[in-house]
Amino acid sequence: MTQNAMDDGKIRCPWCGDDPLYRAYHDEEWGVPLRDDARLFELLILEGAQAGLSWITILRKRDNYRRLFDGFDAEKIASYDDAKIEALLRDPGIVRNRLKVESTVSNARAYLALRSEGESFADFLWSFVGGVPRVNAFQVLEDVPAETSESKAMSKALKKRGFRFVGPTICYAFMQAAGLVNDHLVDCFRYLEVQQA
Repeated sequence: MTQNAMDDGKIRCPWCGDDPLYRAYHDEEWGVPLRDDARLFELLILEGAQAGLSWITILRKRDNYRRLFDGFDAEKIASYDDAKIEALLRDPGIVRNRLKVESTVSNARAYLALRSEGESFADFLWSFVGGVPRVNAFQVLEDVPAETSESKAMSKALKKRGFRFVGPTICYAFMQAAGLVNDHLVDCFRYLEVQQA
């Protein structure tokens, strides 16, 4: 079975299963074009935190991340010292991986440096798809790539700017979530909806 017809009769991408939180994320957020710098920064951090884990793990901890990382205020995060990092690593509300927590701080600094040059983070990221969402037409999950030439280019550019945990696969997951690409399967009810968003 490649699609997931839920109790409301809607056909969804099968990856969201029947978990209510995952379904809501799929139905309301995933693939919707996002052009707000601060929200894109948050999503990029969360996608990096997800590396090696499932997205539902991060989704269940997202409110904790928002609380513990000062609402993803980049200026506050950029000022975190060793004591703050150690405190974060003791909190079970997030993924307690030192490299991921430290990368959040360095990524906040890289984000601020990019913006200090007068560049919009959204414009920078959207430039990899020419400013408009790429609309794919995948019929089954197996057809969806893990990375693309665009995600490789984004990864390379972000790393050059000092970002970490931004490999091509993480960048492609980010592009899908932020609506830079529409990878809802063609018979998912959200496929056409996100194109009109």
